Amino acid sequence: MSNKPNLSISSIAIGAGGAEKVISLLLKKLISDYNVTLILLYNEIHFPIPEEINVVILNKNGIPRSFLSKVVDPIKFIFKYQVTLKKNNISYAIAFLPLPCFLNGLAATFNPKITTIISERGFPSDNTTSKLSFYIARLFYPLLYNRCDKLFSNSVYINKDLKENFGVKIPMKVIYNPVEIPQNIIKPKKYNNKVHQLKIINVGTLNVRKNQSLIINAIKKIDKTIQLTILGEGPLKSELTDLVNDLNLSDRIFLEGPKLNVNDYLFVSDCFVLSSRTEGFPNALLEAMAIGLPTISTNCLSGPLELINENEKCFIANGEFFLAKYGILINNDDDMALAKAITYLYENPNELIRYGQLSLTRAKEYSLDNIYNQLNKFVQN
Repeated sequence: MSNKPNLSISSIAIGAGGAEKVISLLLKKLISDYNVTLILLYNEIHFPIPEEINVVILNKNGIPRSFLSKVVDPIKFIFKYQVTLKKNNISYAIAFLPLPCFLNGLAATFNPKITTIISERGFPSDNTTSKLSFYIARLFYPLLYNRCDKLFSNSVYINKDLKENFGVKIPMKVIYNPVEIPQNIIKPKKYNNKVHQLKIINVGTLNVRKNQSLIINAIKKIDKTIQLTILGEGPLKSELTDLVNDLNLSDRIFLEGPKLNVNDYLFVSDCFVLSSRTEGFPNALLEAMAIGLPTISTNCLSGPLELINENEKCFIANGEFFLAKYGILINNDDDMALAKAITYLYENPNELIRYGQLSLTRAKEYSLDNIYNQLNKFVQN
C-alpha cells in the first residue's frame, strides 16, 4: 500500500447506466492520487475497471428483482459496508446513487473520522417510481444525506431540488459529467448547399423518460429524406417497433438495440437528437457533441440547457425551436417543433457544420482531465 490516501467509491453496480459510466472514467484518474477501493452492492460489471482498483462486491449475485430481496439486502449491506470501510482504512468515502448514499449517511454516524461524500445523479423529484418511493425519499434524504460532509451532483437544478424539496442542507457543488474526446472526430462535410439525406441518431434506454416516440412522430411529419437510428434496449421496444410499422416508417427508422461501439454509429450520423422528458445530466448528448455531431434536444430538466445554452434561460414557443449557443432546443413532447428543427438543418447545411464545430468546442470543457481536477479539489478541501 502506498502513502496515498485511501478512498472508496460505492455504487449499486457498474452496469450500463450514465452514473456507472462516470465512475468508470473517474477511476482512471483517481488511481493517480489515491489507493482506491470500489465497493459494489451487486455483481454486475459492464464498464472496464483499472487493474489497480481493489474491488469489493457485497452481494455476489446480480441486481435482484424480487421485492423480498430489495427489502432484506439493504439491511445486510449496512453491516457489510461499515466493515469494508474499516478494513480498508478508508479516509474518503464517495457514494453514487441513493442506496449507496444512504449507506454513506449511516457510515458518517458510525465512522465520523471518514470524510463522507455523496453524489446525486438524477433529478430527485422525478427519480421516484411511485408516491410511496417519493415519501420514502422525502424521509431518508434529509435524515441520511445531511449526516454526510458534502454532496456533488451534475446539475444546478438537482442541487436546487435537493435543497427546496428534500431538506438537504450540507455543502453542495455542481461537478458535471466528464467525457473522453475521441481520437476520431467528425470533420465538416461539404454539402454544396444541399443535403441529400439526413441521418439522425438517438442513444438511450427505450422507456417513457427517454421518449423516442417523439422523434418517430416528428419524422412522420417531414417530407424529406430522413433516416433515424435508435440504439438501446428497454421495456418500450415492442411499442416503438409497432409505432414505426403503424406509421409505415420501417424503411427510414431502425431500432438497432444496444451496441458497445456507439461511437462508430455516431461517426456516420449527421445529427443527434435527445428526446428525453427528464434527465440528470445527458451523457449521450455530451458524447455525441464530443465526436462533433450537431444536436437537437428537449429543454428538459436537467442538463440540456446547461450544456447547450450555458444555462441561460430561453423562451421557446409551442411548435417552434430555439437556436441556442451550442445546439437547438425544443420543448418537451413537441413533435412539430422537432420536425421543424430537423427540416431547418436539412435545408441549411451550413448550420449542420456550424453546430458540429460548436459541439466540439463545448465538449472540450467537459474533458476528463478538467472534470477530475474539479472533483479532486472538492474531495481534498
